Amino acid sequence: MITDEFFQIFVQESGDAILLCDAEGNIRFWNRAAERVFGYTESEAIGQSIDIIIPERLGNRHWEGYWNTLRSGTSKYATGDLLAVPAITKDGSPISINFSVVMLRDSDARVVAVGATIHDVTVRFLELRRLRKQSVVGSGTEQHDVDSP
Repeated sequence: MITDEFFQIFVQESGDAILLCDAEGNIRFWNRAAERVFGYTESEAIGQSIDIIIPERLGNRHWEGYWNTLRSGTSKYATGDLLAVPAITKDGSPISINFSVVMLRDSDARVVAVGATIHDVTVRFLELRRLRKQSVVGSGTEQHDVDSP
């Protein structure tokens, strides 16, 4: 039988970062993997805006999507699709993440919180970028790479 204690251990010990934000976008849950991925301890992250992991240049786009998800109650990233985006760590380092979301609803079916399961794919992203550059150099064409994790 799965108990609440087993569930808590599963979520806290997951290899992927798991976080939960309230309707205002403030972090309400932050597991150990989130600490490892982003560098913030649970006590540093809880109560903070999710902005702490969003690159400043992407803030407007993030909030537009967040508010739209809360209003509509839908997101294609809640049905298994993964969103690949850059993020930032506590020390300001850029990373690349994939994530999916789950929407938590109140008794009136309104979305009151959004949870995310996040996987750090920085190593894979950088390796693919390196391979693309090698391919371009080998083909004799020039390409300018302005992407960052």
